[in-house]
Amino acid sequence: MCAFLSTHGKKIKDMASESSKERTFVIIKPDGVQRSLIGEVIKRFERVGLKLVGLRFEVPEAGKIEEHYTLDPKWKENVGTKAIESYKKKGQQPPSEDPIEIGNLVVERLKKYMTSGPVVLMAWQGAHSVELIRKLVGGTEPRSSDVGTIRGDYVLDSYMMADTDDRAIRNLIHASGSVEEATQELALWFGEEELVNYKLVQEGILYDVNLDGILE
Repeated sequence: MCAFLSTHGKKIKDMASESSKERTFVIIKPDGVQRSLIGEVIKRFERVGLKLVGLRFEVPEAGKIEEHYTLDPKWKENVGTKAIESYKKKGQQPPSEDPIEIGNLVVERLKKYMTSGPVVLMAWQGAHSVELIRKLVGGTEPRSSDVGTIRGDYVLDSYMMADTDDRAIRNLIHASGSVEEATQELALWFGEEELVNYKLVQEGILYDVNLDGILE
């Protein structure tokens, strides 16, 4: 029995150790930088226990932005389809019935938005990092994002305002939507040598099974 418990405990510990290495990708967009919210965003992620392992500040090129948003070959079609459905739900006529055409329009808006000023590129690590950061960031539309999320607390923009102005919605942050997406986006924006492997003291409290090392 002791041998079983020991082996079972080791497996659980190994699984916890592996999950603690999950990484995700985040961009603080130009409006987030201009609103001086860099520190607030980082504070939110750090407070939940995530670890910053990559950081860069730059003005991205339009080509890189298009590459980013089209890593998934179906992205344009999917976003176009959702946009058309949204227009019709509101009783409005979409600019086109072709999802790809609408997707191309969205990409052009995003390129203009994302290259308008500097952005902060970040890699974060920790258990459930993809899911947790998406929860902290909130929904794509700030207007309908929950209070307590970054977008819900700090932005007033809406799809209606963005459509009226023929621009991308200003929602402060991009965060990877899945582990697979995070892997692709991290590879696009960071070289492996730019991501730092290191330990934080708090990881002993977050991940260690027995909380070893607290008492002297």
